[in-house]
Amino acid sequence: MCHEILTKAKKVIGAKQAAKAIDKGLAGMVLLAADADDRVVSPLRELCNRKSVPVKIVPTMEELGKACGIEVGAAAVAVLK
Repeated sequence: MCHEILTKAKKVIGAKQAAKAIDKGLAGMVLLAADADDRVVSPLRELCNRKSVPVKIVPTMEELGKACGIEVGAAAVAVLK
């Protein structure tokens, strides 16, 4: 996965914060958990498509959370430019 990217890069964690970063043009890439609720990640996928932000799918929320250094799962993470 992108452990090295996530440990060094500036990022925002969570669907709401990621959506704000995408809207403001701050997101360089968005990571979405494959096991996250579709109601949470679908709007982010659409927003990324509209704003031409690359999306990478990560297998689990737990894995994405751990890669970000948090003890809970994360549905989405935006890596900032």
